[in-house]
Amino acid sequence: MAYGITTHVPFPIEMYDAVHAEMLARVGTDVDGLLLHIGRAAEDGFEVVEVWESRDHYDRYNRELVEPLIAELAGAEGPASAGSQQIDEFEVRGLVIPRGGVSL
Repeated sequence: MAYGITTHVPFPIEMYDAVHAEMLARVGTDVDGLLLHIGRAAEDGFEVVEVWESRDHYDRYNRELVEPLIAELAGAEGPASAGSQQIDEFEVRGLVIPRGGVSL
């Protein structure tokens, strides 16, 4: 079953931009299990909306790639620090992906 998650991070959108650009440079767009990724500015930070093939895919990618990269770019006070993120999981009821790729 697909796994949906929205993560709100109270850090400037420039932090998202830096992490996103570096992640694309390091691993490209071929991310095992990722079906959809959207980043957007929010009133007090940024949000990331993702749909994954499973929770396991999401957990592995974050543990092995995202969290180490954020720690590298932001240090201990970055968005990965405890309590700085608000995470909302959601049930994916329908998903249509007519084409893939990255749109900036």
